[in-house]
Amino acid sequence: MFEYTFMQNAFIISILISLMCPLIGMFLVLRRYSMIGDTLAHASLAGVAAGLLAGVNPIVSAFCLTSFFGVLIEILRRQFRQYAELILVVVLSLSVGIAITIISSGLVRANVESFLFGSILTVSQGDVIAVAILSLVSVGVVYWLYPQLVMLTFDEDGAQIAGVRCRLINYVFAVLVGAMISVSIRVVGILVISSLIALPVATALQLRRGFRTTMFAAMVISFIDILAGLFISYWFGAAPGGVTALVSVGMLLLVMAGCEGVDWFGRQGGIYDDRHKS
Repeated sequence: MFEYTFMQNAFIISILISLMCPLIGMFLVLRRYSMIGDTLAHASLAGVAAGLLAGVNPIVSAFCLTSFFGVLIEILRRQFRQYAELILVVVLSLSVGIAITIISSGLVRANVESFLFGSILTVSQGDVIAVAILSLVSVGVVYWLYPQLVMLTFDEDGAQIAGVRCRLINYVFAVLVGAMISVSIRVVGILVISSLIALPVATALQLRRGFRTTMFAAMVISFIDILAGLFISYWFGAAPGGVTALVSVGMLLLVMAGCEGVDWFGRQGGIYDDRHKS
């Protein structure tokens, strides 16, 4: 199967996605921001439609517009603290409205369905380059801001008192979420990106380990989920996004069943018990 160029490209992107999604998703899940990731995943459809309309790489346009909506959510979240969930509805309605308007106008001739469900047949060399650049930049930013991001994850008020520039870092993090989503849409699809954001992290949390160990475990689990979904979808001719989502849910249930009532390392604990080790 790897004699085909599109499978080679899809394999490279899948490896990058398996590292990116848990890396960013870890902070999203622990900060109870999973729904923001889901909202931005749907918002990326507007970026794809705009990119196809303008004749630019849809991954790049999705990154730009998704990052914009991510920063917008962060700005509005501070203005409407008591109604934060309504902000997500507003942004989701705006972005999907833009996407539907562009697509239904007939100005876009490309197949948008591949971005909704994912398609290994449409992955090009340009997509690989764009994904690689965004992934490397995102990993570098997370490495640079890692201590501050951990502090914000567990205690945002305490981080602000300690002198962390919370607002700026939250804006940067919103851009990172946009990068993660944009690199995933080609293979996985817009409709199931949220499963890659949350499910590998949720599975790793069942092991009840520290922050770094859980993040590493989430990357391993995500790698298994995505590659299994890629191979199965190739052999059955199905969209890789749906298969990957099913594999991710199955992995979560399997690990939950294996960890139920079992003390894997001689004690019961969790990520919040030894977060000081991070």
